[in-house]
Amino acid sequence: MRRSGRLPSPVQLPAVAARDGDLFVMGGLDAADASVDAIVSVHGSAARRLGRLPAPLHDAAAATAGSGVYFIGGGNAGATSPDILRVDRGGAAAVAGRLPVGESDVAAAAVGATIYVVGGFTGTVPLRSVLAFRPGHSVRAVAEMPQPLRYAAVAAVDGKLLIAGGTSGTNATSSILRYDPATRRLERIGKLPHPLTHAAGAGLGGAFYVLGGRSSSLTGQRSTVLGVDPVTGRTWRAGRLPRALSDLAAASLGPRGIVAVGGRDAQGQVHDEVWRLSPR
Repeated sequence: MRRSGRLPSPVQLPAVAARDGDLFVMGGLDAADASVDAIVSVHGSAARRLGRLPAPLHDAAAATAGSGVYFIGGGNAGATSPDILRVDRGGAAAVAGRLPVGESDVAAAAVGATIYVVGGFTGTVPLRSVLAFRPGHSVRAVAEMPQPLRYAAVAAVDGKLLIAGGTSGTNATSSILRYDPATRRLERIGKLPHPLTHAAGAGLGGAFYVLGGRSSSLTGQRSTVLGVDPVTGRTWRAGRLPRALSDLAAASLGPRGIVAVGGRDAQGQVHDEVWRLSPR
């Protein structure tokens, strides 16, 4: 893993999505734990502010479907957003859909033209739902996880949705789940080596990668990059982050590898680095 640049400012819990080789880093919390509204574009080693969300939000999700980047949910000051925003190439954001309820602490990934939204928190109730959003259509529920889940690592691999770890109640979890949109079947396929939450997920080369994260402890950050076989659920150590981080975000740029940004360390410092990972 190598550092390829820096964001304009440190951020934790941003939502990220890749399009045409660029990474969109949206919202999150700054070093003072305040929600931000920045939309940042990362191209190669260059990062620049592209636009603003309609309001500062953190703990949202993002995914790319077709030519569109979508920012989903998010929270601020105890309130949660039900909006799904489409962010254009110039950084302008407009409402493109609505979740059944306002949700933060969500994760998302796209399989084909459909974005799947995993778990979350309404502000009072944790969620166990898997929702499907196809641009131009209403959001619908397609599956229910065995337990409510927040802050899971999620990615799409070979037409399947992979879900690892996350928080259930107040505890980090270790289950690896797989949802198949073709059969609408959600199943547990394995376990992480240890309970993990607030990690980032990305798919690359037919594998699912889980980056960083932490235990149930606020200071239990990890530097491990885990690989997960999406068929068998087998896990392996695929690499290491330069430092132990939770609350980072990641996305795949295809053959160019995985890009990870931001995060928080065990001392509470929030980071601005952009890292590139090319798993073997």
